[in-house]
Amino acid sequence: MTAAETDRALVERVAKGDRAAVRLLFMRHHARLYRFAARQTGSELMADDIANEVFLELWRQAPAFEGRSEVSIWLLGIARFKALSLLRKKKEDWIDDDDAAQVADGADTPEVVTMKEDKGAALRCFIDAMPEEHRPCLLSRAIGERDRRGTRHPGRQVKTRMFYARKELGEAPKAAGYDRGWP
Repeated sequence: MTAAETDRALVERVAKGDRAAVRLLFMRHHARLYRFAARQTGSELMADDIANEVFLELWRQAPAFEGRSEVSIWLLGIARFKALSLLRKKKEDWIDDDDAAQVADGADTPEVVTMKEDKGAALRCFIDAMPEEHRPCLLSRAIGERDRRGTRHPGRQVKTRMFYARKELGEAPKAAGYDRGWP
C-alpha cells in the first residue's frame, strides 16, 4: 500500500468522523503545510494558524474529497487559499480604527481652503491689473516657460520687466491686506 493510497484511505476515515485519521494526516503533512504557508505569508505566526486551519477544513470537507488529486496537493491548495485570504484581509485591516484616529489629518481645513481660494482669486486680479508689458513675462515664468521667444522682447528687457512685475505682484497683496505666503 503506497502513501498516497493511505492518505486517501485516511481522508475516507476522516469523512466518517475518525479523529485518529486526522491526527495521522496532521503528523504527515503539518510540517510541509507550515513551510508552504510561511513562504506564502512571510510570517511564522500566520503560517501556524493557516496550517491548523487546513486541518479544520479537512475535517469539514473530507466528505467532498473526490480523489482527483493527491491528498497532499489538495491540502496545499486549501493552504494557498487560506494564505491568500488572510493576506487580503491583512491588507484591508492593516490599521485599526483606534490607530487611524490618532493619525494627524494633513489636509487643509475648510477655512484654510477658503483662504487659499480667496488669495488665489486676489492674485489673479492683481495680475490682471498689471500693465500689459509685465503680464506676459510673469505668466510665462509662472507656468515654467524659460523660453523668451513668446515675449517679442530682447532678453535684458524681459529680465527688467520680470523684475518689476514680481516687485509689483509682491507689493499688491500687502497693500490689499494679505499677509505673505499661504495660510
